[in-house]
Amino acid sequence: MFRIATYNLENLDEDTSPDSAPSFAERAAIIRPALERLRADIICFQEINGQERDGEKRDILALKDLLGGTRYANHHLLHTKTESGNEAYNERNLVTAIPADWQVLSQEQINQDRMDAPVFKRTVAGDQEAKPVRWERPLLYLKVQAPGGAVLHIVNVHFKSKLASAFSPLMEDSYTWKNASGWAEGFFLSSVKRVGAALEARLVIDDIFTEDPGAAILILGDFNAKSDEVPVVALRGRVEETGNGALAERVMVPLEDNVPESARFTLYHHGQGEMIDHILVSRRMLSAFSHTEIHNEILPDESLAFRGDRKFPEPDHAPVVAAFHDDLLTP
Repeated sequence: MFRIATYNLENLDEDTSPDSAPSFAERAAIIRPALERLRADIICFQEINGQERDGEKRDILALKDLLGGTRYANHHLLHTKTESGNEAYNERNLVTAIPADWQVLSQEQINQDRMDAPVFKRTVAGDQEAKPVRWERPLLYLKVQAPGGAVLHIVNVHFKSKLASAFSPLMEDSYTWKNASGWAEGFFLSSVKRVGAALEARLVIDDIFTEDPGAAILILGDFNAKSDEVPVVALRGRVEETGNGALAERVMVPLEDNVPESARFTLYHHGQGEMIDHILVSRRMLSAFSHTEIHNEILPDESLAFRGDRKFPEPDHAPVVAAFHDDLLTP
């Protein structure tokens, strides 16, 4: 059985001060057993912070420390990088962990490379001219080959959250808006960023299908959207939406639907479970699909009062893992 997972580790970092709470050690003690339980061959991580050492490039050192001594200790770790292309971002890196005996055929970081940025003139914010809207977060696309010869296309994503895009003149502090219209405009912009990134991801997927109509494709990560919301609907490309049966082979399928609805969630927000982390696959992947697991049995709800990271060292997202039959890994 071949297993692939997605896991948002919620700003994984080293201890940033002597009184950091929870400490890295406290977080690692909770997360390492969760990683082992996944028994994944490939994992796509989100929200991995970068760390610096004197005279060295910023790197994903906390994640490397976390994975040390686990079944993933020798995996290749491919991650997003700054525009210079030689070091990790300070925060919110995407990282895809690939087994050591797999070959990485190509790696591409995509951020408005397949399409021009839309422009928008904010009304409430009082823009004098329209400005480009940036997605903020790139996609990480890998083409990898299993030892048996099969080629997989893996797109790791973390779309913009539903929090309104900040604009300091309209805010009293980082969490308080001066008026509802300013918040609504920021909320609208966040929606554009999230759907725009999904559109660009769909363009990547269609490029892959054009080259190989039977490609084994996975797009997985933190979508910040449920399966019936626009970003995921745009990625799925169902015939019911396009109206074109000739595009049936290009449909992408979310794999969580075989999990009972009562257990189908990866985030708690104010007591409500939401499924916002997904694994979507092409029909080639679906032909070898066995089952999906969502490890959410003790998922905390940090959105409630007095329930911050200090009390809950585990991530606020549950990992999702999909299992496939071994014939997937042979051409």
